[in-house]
Amino acid sequence: MDKNTFTGLFLILIILVGSTFLLKPSEEEIKRENLVQDSLAKVKSGIVQTKKTIDSTATNDSLLKTQTVAQKETTSILENDKIKLTLSNLGGQILSSEVKTETTYKGDPVVLFNKSNFGLEFVSNGKNVNTNQLYFSRIDSVPNKITYRYTEADGTYIDYTYTLAQGSNKVEFNVSLKGYSQRIPGSTTDLNLIWDTNLLQQEKDLKNERAYSTVYYKTSAGDVDYLSETETAEKDIEEKIEWVSFKQHFFSAAIISKDGFSKGRTKIATTTSNNFVKNYSTKLSLPYKPSDVNSYDLTYYFGTNKFSELKDQGHSLEKQVKMGWGPLKWINRYLVLPIFNFFNSFNLSYGLIILLLTVILKSVLFPFTYKSYLSMAKMRVLKPEMDEIKAKVGDDNQALLQQEYLKLYKQAGVNPLGGCLPLLFQMPFILAFFYFFPNLFELRHESFLWMSDLSTYDDIIKFPKIPLLGWDHISLMCLLMTASTLIYTYYNNQTSNVQGQMKYIGYITPLIFFGVLNAYPSGLNYYYFCANILTFTQQFFIRRFVDDDKIHAQIQENKKKPESAKKKNGFQKKLEDMMRQQQQIQQQQQKNKKK
Repeated sequence: MDKNTFTGLFLILIILVGSTFLLKPSEEEIKRENLVQDSLAKVKSGIVQTKKTIDSTATNDSLLKTQTVAQKETTSILENDKIKLTLSNLGGQILSSEVKTETTYKGDPVVLFNKSNFGLEFVSNGKNVNTNQLYFSRIDSVPNKITYRYTEADGTYIDYTYTLAQGSNKVEFNVSLKGYSQRIPGSTTDLNLIWDTNLLQQEKDLKNERAYSTVYYKTSAGDVDYLSETETAEKDIEEKIEWVSFKQHFFSAAIISKDGFSKGRTKIATTTSNNFVKNYSTKLSLPYKPSDVNSYDLTYYFGTNKFSELKDQGHSLEKQVKMGWGPLKWINRYLVLPIFNFFNSFNLSYGLIILLLTVILKSVLFPFTYKSYLSMAKMRVLKPEMDEIKAKVGDDNQALLQQEYLKLYKQAGVNPLGGCLPLLFQMPFILAFFYFFPNLFELRHESFLWMSDLSTYDDIIKFPKIPLLGWDHISLMCLLMTASTLIYTYYNNQTSNVQGQMKYIGYITPLIFFGVLNAYPSGLNYYYFCANILTFTQQFFIRRFVDDDKIHAQIQENKKKPESAKKKNGFQKKLEDMMRQQQQIQQQQQKNKKK
């Protein structure tokens, strides 16, 4: 080997050794490469786990991004004989709720909602946290119980525990935070509980279902209130809250706090979707104490709005069943409902129960109906004498004409308003039933005669929706109710000799009611139909036993009695005084015109 060859080989050796040291990766690069290789190996074996070396000051968003790469949403089922819940590890929340004992108008299972946003909102280490964005892990395998846990890198954790007993529509829900006293600022007084969802359509008439759907809530003072049923509404509640209920027509999803929520905000929003009833949302404050463990005992209710079932749950949940306002509510709750439940205990047809309720009401009011008919008969007998007075006085001086009429009534011993008594006594019951039957869960999916469902309309004719009116069907029971009202009005006009505009108003009113009640439950229209038939029947038999000649003879006898012997009621005296004052005013006006 010559000198030049040796020199070249030596230089090549130096270059190789030097490049080995100069191009050697750093320890940090070696660790990074090892982590990549390990992750790839774990992905291939299907056991990728979330990296838990996140800095304690990492934001909730970056945490979610890391978890999303590593985890996916999985669901668990919690059910008994009454309800079926689908829970998600994403947020550890109830994803959907099914009432197993009921079906929709299509015959499908009643699923109250199939998507929900539920979670806690608070500040942890200076960053906003929303638990419905976090992936929880299921940590138990106990029957009728599911616990989801979210664990921080330092061992701090949140537990959501759901417990469902057999035969219950209530889900016991415990929220527990451990170790967050070092993360949550000491000035924090409340944690926010957020719940937002859309309740799904269950009934045949979506428009009508929306009209009975809204958010109800009860304060610690015992007051139960609700938001608007007809429009989007929102309300801040600055007092302690016991429960909030997302109520639709015949079903509810409610959350109850054993110790009460500090305050809250509720919102109901209308929607144009054909599948959703309305959008419900609430933001409730849970009292927070800077201790190692904060635990909250809550309860869900998923079930029907049957009055007795809600009452069995406690907490005055039955007050969200709308029984009317003022005295109407008391009539329905303490009179009509107990009678209805009594007949229902015999397993009678609901159509028969409605008929029996009508018979009882008409029987109680029969004495007033009888007096009303006698009063109308007296007015009918006096009609010829009233026509003579009108011909003598004329139509120009109404005050004098009315005063002469009152003299005649006084002489004959007739009360001109006696025929209004039954209507005055019946009106509270008519209005009370207007609230009672549409909100009565027992009528749902119950048939009678041709009516397949007494809780909604019985459409015999369907057609495209009429603009402005909004009609798209004709209800047979509403049609029969209107026809019976028109027949009764005709018969009543013949009995009382109604004249003038009042005669035509009696025929127009039933037609207006038809337009209103056409979309109402057939059970309600069936009650009004039964009431008309029974009233007509009562008056038909009363008329057969009332002799106009005897009434006329009695009136003539009353006229012969001295004035001192005639009893004058307070109303007649006030009416006479009013007519007298009106006549004096007219006379004074005539004198002023002559001047």
